[in-house]
Amino acid sequence: MSQQILDAASWWPTATEVLPGTMKAMAFDRFGSPDVLHITEVDAPCAGPGEVVIRVAAVSVGRLLDLTARAGTHPYARINLPHVLGAEHAGTVVATGAGVESIAAGDRVAVFPVLSCGRCAACDEGVVEACPEARIIGVHTRGAYAEYTVVPAGNVFRVPEGVTPAEASALALAGAVAQNQFDQAGLTAGEWVLVQGGSSALGSLTVALALHRGARVVATSRSAGKRDRLRALGADAALDPLDEGFAGAVMDLTRGAGIAVAIDDLGHPGIWARTMEVLAVRGRVVCSGAFLGGRVELDLLRLYSRSQRVIGVRSGNLRSARLLWDAVASGFRPVVDRTFPIAEAATAHRYLEADTNTGRVVLTAADHDWAPAPAPTEK
Repeated sequence: MSQQILDAASWWPTATEVLPGTMKAMAFDRFGSPDVLHITEVDAPCAGPGEVVIRVAAVSVGRLLDLTARAGTHPYARINLPHVLGAEHAGTVVATGAGVESIAAGDRVAVFPVLSCGRCAACDEGVVEACPEARIIGVHTRGAYAEYTVVPAGNVFRVPEGVTPAEASALALAGAVAQNQFDQAGLTAGEWVLVQGGSSALGSLTVALALHRGARVVATSRSAGKRDRLRALGADAALDPLDEGFAGAVMDLTRGAGIAVAIDDLGHPGIWARTMEVLAVRGRVVCSGAFLGGRVELDLLRLYSRSQRVIGVRSGNLRSARLLWDAVASGFRPVVDRTFPIAEAATAHRYLEADTNTGRVVLTAADHDWAPAPAPTEK
């Protein structure tokens, strides 16, 4: 990795700058390939009551939140054009609105990007992911492929020393989701965890968090190269979930007990069947996605006779985000596969679409990262 990339991934803005009237943003005004992304000028935000303005340092690229939105194939959100992507981001607070006392200019923060109504029963109980009016920054609102964002002060979390903006952006939402999954499942240290699709951005983070919490981990991928990378991350085993010997290998590893907590965000019928095949008595399956299908078979006789549970976890919430950042303060880190300057967002999208990554793909947003790469000179 070049020194320029390392510097960009570690760059935190200062809070001494004067906020401009306009700013650069990476936007698209029609759906299509990554080539629809282009740099434009838009109005810069200002902080209203209870809000903070953040100078963006890094923003993660999400398969569901970014790639499908850009392509016009997002499964649940209506994207209004022109649009600026970017949910999971980190940066420095540069301005605060009236009534903000918990966060100050100069704080390095990560943004939990789920917005809620604050009035319903779900919000009162702290489960904002179940709010009927829940929205995501960068999907339902203008996002962080921009120099600045404005967000509610309650949605920002101070980033501990030693954490880079790239790492912070990789944790901003996915970390809270993984934390919520394990909390809902009641994971305890020493239990066996299965992470289906463990090489994805969320999957690799889930593997890392399970290990941080003292679990033993079986991670899966259809790619032999990615399985090698999962073993290097510390997984006790990395297997092909559709291999004929999968169930036998898992039962051997667990000495016949099976998997206590399975994370299956794929929704692939064949992989789901393997998940249920190795689930232990009193085992819990947690789902936060259906990226490869969504319609699966469920053997209710097996489920109730073995006292098993299937738990849907839509997203993270502010409580899970707080617990996640406590874990970060105690040493937990995500897996960052690669960073790109934000001017190369289209290249980053193509890289993620190629499905060769293990971990998060991140855009960096230092001033020089907005400059398009010079065209090659002819010799």
